[in-house]
Amino acid sequence: MNSPKRTIIPFGPQHPVLPEPIHLDLVVEDEKVIEAIPSLGFIHRGLERLVEKRDFIDFVYVAERICGICSFIHGLTYCIAIEELMQVEVPKRANYLRLIWSELSRIHSHLLWLGLMADGFGFEALFMHTWRLREKILDIIEETTGGRVIFGSAKIGGVRKDISPEKLVEIVLKLENYAKEIREITDVFINDSSVKHRLVGVGILSKEDAYLLGAVGPTLRASGVSLDTRKLGYVAYKEINFEPITETAGDSYSRCLVRIREIFQSIDMIKQAAGKIEPGAIEVKVTGTPNGEFFARTEQPRGEVIYYAKADGSRFLQRLRVRTPTFANVPAMVKLLPGCQLADVPILVLTIDPCISCTER
Repeated sequence: MNSPKRTIIPFGPQHPVLPEPIHLDLVVEDEKVIEAIPSLGFIHRGLERLVEKRDFIDFVYVAERICGICSFIHGLTYCIAIEELMQVEVPKRANYLRLIWSELSRIHSHLLWLGLMADGFGFEALFMHTWRLREKILDIIEETTGGRVIFGSAKIGGVRKDISPEKLVEIVLKLENYAKEIREITDVFINDSSVKHRLVGVGILSKEDAYLLGAVGPTLRASGVSLDTRKLGYVAYKEINFEPITETAGDSYSRCLVRIREIFQSIDMIKQAAGKIEPGAIEVKVTGTPNGEFFARTEQPRGEVIYYAKADGSRFLQRLRVRTPTFANVPAMVKLLPGCQLADVPILVLTIDPCISCTER
């Protein structure tokens, strides 16, 4: 009996379902995917090399532009790396503000992802409602930082903007109301039979594979591994009560559930931070220049990001390297594609929430 003929189908870098320029060569037998071979590098910008030409104080603006979704956390992680090199002690209030903006970033990123998933299903009404709610989170970010995509509020030694006590109370009340609306939308993702049909039992990543392949973030936690970089206690996370959200099935539905639950966890974290933040300075004066090397680790919406910074005491860093969460999750994505149907590939790629802008920076 002859074996089915194998065909290689190019997928991306431009695809109607994916907003990111990722390319896969899909080896298929009939409609079944046998192998997926990724190709990256279409939008490499060389941003890390700019540390040799930009003052270390100003480079935070470049770091924020590595990604348009988790821009604040990129800038924050760079600041943490430099502050550790220079032994700068950041004011407590600034750390709470950093936490609040980080969690607002996580909420709007997860809502964006849910909208893209709905669009991937062809569920256009759900897509529009999800992004309508995301706009409300962006409004809060704009009211507190002046920006919707690039916050510009992170700086070495603290933050540039403060949030008044009255505004914090208003934000908490708004988030409590938005949580009810978000719950109505996320209940559709959790309970709708057509959504379950596309996600449950599809694209399973085992706990062992997720750990051994170095997956991070919701992709890792949906496979049952309880790792969350926020538990390291950077900024004010050590003052906040929370536990990593995990699921055990490791399928596409579990990755969706983890992100949905993290939206409500982020709202709770902001409420805790608003209740604990105290009056005080939001920045300290930074003098001198960085010297030495340091790894900074934080938790972005897509998972752990690592910044490696090396300095020699001048105003220009010798080297900066960024390990982004999507880069860490690509091996897991390649692992879960073989065996799936060709029609499921766009949805499976979406379930790792790829950000190629970050990955290729």
